[in-house]
Amino acid sequence: MKLKELKTKVPVKGPVVLIVLDGVGMNPKESGNAVRLANTPTLDRLMRDYPALSLKAHGTAVGLPSDDDMGNSEVGHNALGSGQIFAQGAKLVSNSIASAKLFAGEGWQKVSGNCKQNASTLHFIGLFSDGNVHSHIDHLKALIEQAKKEGIQKVRVHILLDGRDVAETSALEYVEPFEAFLAGLNTDGFDAKIASGGGRMSITMDRYEANWGMVQKGWQIHVLGKGRQFSSAKEAIETYREELNVIDQDLPGFVIAENGKPVGTIEDGDSVVFYNFRGDRSIEISRAFCEKDFSYFDRERFPKVTYAGMLEYDGDLHIPPLYLVAPPEITGTMGEYLAQAPIHSLAVSETQKYGHVTYFWNGNKSGKYSEEKETYIEIPSDVVPFEQRPWMKSAEITDTLIKAIQSGEYAFIRANFPNGDMVGHTGSLKATMIAMEALDLCLDRVLAEVDKAGGIALITADHGNADEMFELDKKTGEPKKNKDGSYKAKTSHTLNPVPFIFYDNHASSSYRVKTAGSFGLANVAATTVNLLGYEAPDFWNESMIEIL
Repeated sequence: MKLKELKTKVPVKGPVVLIVLDGVGMNPKESGNAVRLANTPTLDRLMRDYPALSLKAHGTAVGLPSDDDMGNSEVGHNALGSGQIFAQGAKLVSNSIASAKLFAGEGWQKVSGNCKQNASTLHFIGLFSDGNVHSHIDHLKALIEQAKKEGIQKVRVHILLDGRDVAETSALEYVEPFEAFLAGLNTDGFDAKIASGGGRMSITMDRYEANWGMVQKGWQIHVLGKGRQFSSAKEAIETYREELNVIDQDLPGFVIAENGKPVGTIEDGDSVVFYNFRGDRSIEISRAFCEKDFSYFDRERFPKVTYAGMLEYDGDLHIPPLYLVAPPEITGTMGEYLAQAPIHSLAVSETQKYGHVTYFWNGNKSGKYSEEKETYIEIPSDVVPFEQRPWMKSAEITDTLIKAIQSGEYAFIRANFPNGDMVGHTGSLKATMIAMEALDLCLDRVLAEVDKAGGIALITADHGNADEMFELDKKTGEPKKNKDGSYKAKTSHTLNPVPFIFYDNHASSSYRVKTAGSFGLANVAATTVNLLGYEAPDFWNESMIEIL
């Protein structure tokens, strides 16, 4: 697996630096657009004075079922790092359910068989929406219907409220129809109920070990039934909204109880399915259920259950050991090829997106392809609300990049700045504008060093977010308003394209940027290896440049 050298190479002295401005999409409208409203002279100059393409970063361009599906950082970095488009989580699961392959698989057979053998409860935990980024409620419904069909008598659902990949206060739009769905199934001795819940940024769904306390709260709520009790999920949501004035993703945990007793604690002999298909926010809770030796928090009680994830969330570490649908096998990545070439590379980000420039970039694989040729640097993220510190660790990432460029050790450097995505998810336009301005200052510093080193910078994003901070009316395209007249904040990703900017003040006359055709994130790998002096493998999506 070796790259062939180009006969005619781009005469670049310094490194090729790929900068991913996470969540920074392209939107011509200014209303609610933190990217355009912020003071960003560097980004403005780049878009004006340098070749810039518009890349598709959602839907079928990143392996999702349809172009109505927003992109996300995981599938985006899969495409960036592999140069290919693979069928991704949502599509894999939907296809597996439709074909009934999921229900014939080892994972489901063990989960359901355990419940039937022990007359025990089948629990489902996961993100409760149709955002199709981490999960889809239709998958959950199909699993519950199958459980009843197979003779399982008792099902409990532990709902993690979204408000991030869907409208920020839309929880009841999912809870109320779902309660009706369960009521329709609860016949012939079948007993299905919502047992607990809470906001996705409050309990359970931490990632990259940034805040194990979130997982501990989820454990106490879902497993132990320890938490504030309500008679229904609707009551919990409405009460918390009135008392705390927070959006769905930040709602505290709650326990559904009858006569003062939780309706669905997780006990020895039960089965548990974590039905999210996306891995990053599924790993920690899976470890809590699966690892006998566990030290991240006191579980108080460790029930012996049959646990399965919707997917295997980490293929190298086999987390969890049991899963319902096999993830895509992503091979032939840029990392694999560069490790066989005389190329030393660096990957850097802060904790929130470190896994994206490493694990997801490498095709959902942990570790390096070459200890000798690859360097990974993780800058620990602050555990504070992102809107309170919107610059995040952008300065530290920049310092690391500058040091790496000055060292002359690396031919290829990739970095992710998480600000546009993580701050964009808060729904705060003001904070996201500050995040964009911090990024702009950092870009200016990095590009100055790229020039000194005689290198090339490629500036792009993995999906949109900061570019559309207000919910839009689908018919009119105008921002929606709250009852008080204020604009309704949008906390989810967008369907907008992302930029791809060629910053090259040294060798740009040796190649031509293609302007015809439609390009997406999967075209970045071939473009990058061309600039590094190599032909791209035939099975990668085509390069966006032509060597002259």
